[in-house]
Amino acid sequence: MSLCLTESWALPALRPVTGRGGMLAVWSAVRAPFWLVALALLSLLLLLAPAARAQADQNAVANRQFVLAMQAIQRADQTYNADEQTKLLLEADRLLTDIITRLPESALAVQLVTNQFIGDFDYAQFKTKLRSLVCSDPKSSRCLLHRIEGLIPPVEYPIATPRWDWLSFAVANYHIGDKERVRPIVAPFLQAMRNGSASSDISQDLFVGRTLALTGEIDLALQITRGFADCSTRIYNLSDIVESLVWQGNMGTATQVAEEAVEFARTQGCAWELGLVAQSLLRVGLEARARTLFLNTVEEQFSRFKDKRGNCCPPELAVAAGDLGDANLALGLLRTVQEESPWVIPQVLGKLEARGEKALTLTYADQLQDMDLKAETYVELIGGALRAKDRSQADLLSARLDKVVNDMRSPVVLVQRARADKLMYSDQRWRGSFQTALSEAERGAGQRRDLAVPFLAALVQIETGRPMLE
Repeated sequence: MSLCLTESWALPALRPVTGRGGMLAVWSAVRAPFWLVALALLSLLLLLAPAARAQADQNAVANRQFVLAMQAIQRADQTYNADEQTKLLLEADRLLTDIITRLPESALAVQLVTNQFIGDFDYAQFKTKLRSLVCSDPKSSRCLLHRIEGLIPPVEYPIATPRWDWLSFAVANYHIGDKERVRPIVAPFLQAMRNGSASSDISQDLFVGRTLALTGEIDLALQITRGFADCSTRIYNLSDIVESLVWQGNMGTATQVAEEAVEFARTQGCAWELGLVAQSLLRVGLEARARTLFLNTVEEQFSRFKDKRGNCCPPELAVAAGDLGDANLALGLLRTVQEESPWVIPQVLGKLEARGEKALTLTYADQLQDMDLKAETYVELIGGALRAKDRSQADLLSARLDKVVNDMRSPVVLVQRARADKLMYSDQRWRGSFQTALSEAERGAGQRRDLAVPFLAALVQIETGRPMLE
């Protein structure tokens, strides 16, 4: 049976009644659906009116600020004065940021936060333009960093593989750029790691642990690292954390983490990872223990595989041998692993150069066929020679590098010249070399997707003196 509102709704209403006392007001129940609906609507309108007025007020204020911001941007585009342009763009940014923070209920705030086009205005593009203001000095490190960002391909979602280019960019921003950009870059990778979406054997933690350690998040880096039970990820990360702590001057905590690595490797029966543990002990000043551990590792592990050259031993053992200054062992290990891990060559030879092994290292470097690798190796040898206080050897190596630069003007070769300039000279000439290399990279950016990585590694090492992105 259907229900008819006009027949079933009743509203208590006042009805005049004439009596001996005159006009009396008495309650009488009458059927009045119209009055019920009207009263309900009136109540609703009274409740919503303040909110509607507030919404309208926010939209009005936001619209006014947006117009002012657009006018500032237009004036900035029309001026030749760099200082005036910067001032106008910063004022526009202040107005737009204020819309988001102070007027979050306005329609414009929603559009700005979600990077929607507002007419033909692209807020994301505007923020990029704003960051480019650092290039008022085109040779400044912030400008160089801004240009390197243009070489990095976008992140593909969902994240399943490591992106050391973006994480390197985060580390670079932490040390020489804009620290506020670090967390927005790292957070999606951290979330992907926590969700277990990593599909790469290269790094189960997507290099997040190392990145966090290099950006001041030691406690979080340790928390993440302790969640991995495999020797490779756990020891690699602990070793990275020790190195980062040493760079920060926190030797006490660094020693504790190094001892943690020793204990984990012992209880879990780790094999070649003991080479990394030995490096950690060496970094915290425990050289005798480091040397004993490393030699035992080589004897027990390397000897088993020395005849299986196709799948021998990890390159980290060669690096550790270089750290400990055992030239014959380091070169022997290096020859075994260099084909599959050519990145080891500059590191091992540079360490040996610093210990005075200049004849062996120079001969080895001269025979390299890959020009990018040869240039990087010469730079490491220059650094080693200078640490050994052998300026004449450094000059000789610099001349060798110049020949490679003249023969092969690739972006990676050119950026190695910038690194060498920083090592060799106390002035700022390296900035011109870096600019030249970066311009060459920008011209051929479509040819290599990984160009940003060596540039970020070079810039961070030049500015901090630490091979953080090695």
